[in-house]
Amino acid sequence: MISRVLVANRGEIARRVMRACRGLGIGTVAVHSDPDTDAPHVREADVAGRLPGATPAETYLSAGRLLDVARAAGADAVHPGYGFLSENAEFARAVIDAGLTWIGPPPEAIAAMGSKIEAKKLMAAADVPVLPELDPARVTGADLPLLVKASAGGGGRGMRIVRTPDELPGAVAGARREAESAFGDPTVFCEPLLENARHIEVQVVADAHGRVWTLGERECSIQRRHQKIVEEAPSPAVGPELRAALCEAAASAARAIGYTGAGTVEFMLAPDGRFFFLEVNTRLQVEHPVTECVYGVDLVRLQLEIAEGAPLPEAAPEPRGHAIEVRLYAEDPARDWRPGSGPLHTFEVPDVDAEFAVPASHGLRLDSGVEGGGEIGVHYDPMLAKLIAWAPTRRAAARRLAAGLRGARIHGPATNRDLLVRILEEPGFLDGGTDTGYLDRVGLAALAAPLAGEDAVRVSALAAALAGAAADRAAAPVLGGLPPGWRNVRSQPQRRTFEGPSGQVTVDYYLHRGELVSELCPGTSLVSAAPGRVVLEHEGLRETFAVTAAGGAVYVDSRLGPVAFQAVPRFTDPSGRIAPGSLLAPMPGTVLRVETELGAQVAAGQTLVVLEAMKMEHRIAAPSAGTVAELNVAAGRQVESGAVLAVLADTEGTTG
Repeated sequence: MISRVLVANRGEIARRVMRACRGLGIGTVAVHSDPDTDAPHVREADVAGRLPGATPAETYLSAGRLLDVARAAGADAVHPGYGFLSENAEFARAVIDAGLTWIGPPPEAIAAMGSKIEAKKLMAAADVPVLPELDPARVTGADLPLLVKASAGGGGRGMRIVRTPDELPGAVAGARREAESAFGDPTVFCEPLLENARHIEVQVVADAHGRVWTLGERECSIQRRHQKIVEEAPSPAVGPELRAALCEAAASAARAIGYTGAGTVEFMLAPDGRFFFLEVNTRLQVEHPVTECVYGVDLVRLQLEIAEGAPLPEAAPEPRGHAIEVRLYAEDPARDWRPGSGPLHTFEVPDVDAEFAVPASHGLRLDSGVEGGGEIGVHYDPMLAKLIAWAPTRRAAARRLAAGLRGARIHGPATNRDLLVRILEEPGFLDGGTDTGYLDRVGLAALAAPLAGEDAVRVSALAAALAGAAADRAAAPVLGGLPPGWRNVRSQPQRRTFEGPSGQVTVDYYLHRGELVSELCPGTSLVSAAPGRVVLEHEGLRETFAVTAAGGAVYVDSRLGPVAFQAVPRFTDPSGRIAPGSLLAPMPGTVLRVETELGAQVAAGQTLVVLEAMKMEHRIAAPSAGTVAELNVAAGRQVESGAVLAVLADTEGTTG
């Protein structure tokens, strides 16, 4: 019997594992890097061990340090979560050699699936359908389009699409670099690209007594950069006959490698109904909650019980209803998925029915690794939380999930919340049209558009101004009881200026005989105004605006959509101005490569600098043609957000 588990991970999955342990009466040990010292998963554990440093390599990827903490804390088992060392066969062997229980599949099964190239050979021998493997050195035009893939690891890293012969060398080189950085193995291979295919995966659970469960399929086709953002169970494209075939293939795959514990067999489903093996994820999946909701199981609890030697019941449970999960990221889809970092002032999701667990009946589930008042760092994946809706039907689940996202108050870095809402409400999605080309086909420009339109931005700016004035009045020792905008003698209107989603918004207003007058929102009247809450009559409807000022920003949440503003000061310091033509770092990161030199002539869109941040490469391109007048970076250098990387001058030598 396991008595104390070290969770070799962080954030949301660490909290998820600890919840299952508490339900079984098992003690928990957390580990943390220096940036994670005050993280929720650290506070919730019975005991925590420090992993000195900040980067994954020196902390959560350090097998030796993890085992040192396990010994010091008296842990007798290790759960790896997902990511980091969860699919590292050497770490699994080290845990077992240390006399601890490994909560996962046998190291031999992990090793067998650790190389996608070798995994495909094993699956072909087990009569599981596979796509042909192509040697990058022997690819011809007839093989295109194709996908370059890293042999090790996953999560979309080390993957590139190639459609023309001249793209191949750069794609292979880029995939190798990313694979080496993420997994320590630069091996890549190619396979045919299935256009308009679906990403389908089957949840398997196997015990040490020869019994294998297959808990239906999940659809994970909506992806950005080959990483999933929306998952659901069951798939709208899979009927009973295809489901039986997929589950049979998944069970064959599990048996072929002697699998035990919870794992996932991934397939690509072609438009003609054929499916092909992708890989086996020898761990828990990020999207496991949708299966838990539909099948009424606790997959982490099953992992723990199987590790203790318990057999699975003879029959797997039957499915119930439909579940959809979205991954809420600190990133800006409209800006090439730029990841965000910094303070997370507010994180609130209303009407959540359960956290890290299946709701008692249909409802909304939240699995989150962050809390309001925390910090989003630059060293790890930018996922904030997973929100899951479980309902009797697919459309009901989509509606419930969209409502939960719309009502969430998220103040801090930009997120993909608006994109997720638009996907869940898009007619093609509701009709089940969710292949891997979904974002390109529907159009990212439309899907990433803010929920708040131009009119909503204007009235939200007015609400922000009124709330700010109310806050000033409340703080004034004499005039605290007067309404915002009140003046003894009216001459000039009250004025506040904000930097909004599409540029500056100037709010001029005053109160005339108790009536609100504003050219920005003519006809809008004031019902009440307090520092955190403003009620306006707008276009014949009473609208309530929650206003939060934090860190120089003003966040306005309402039925019309969330809007974030930056307050523009009346007077600015000229010394703080940035020279025209400056290329700024969009996020903190490490300079991987500098692809230009001082004095070079560059074209619009040409890559000048490549940064690595949050496990991904980010290209900084020239916004226009010009000459590199300043170059302030070198490979390997750490840069902060807003740092001037380079300055471009036009062809006459003028910056700008």
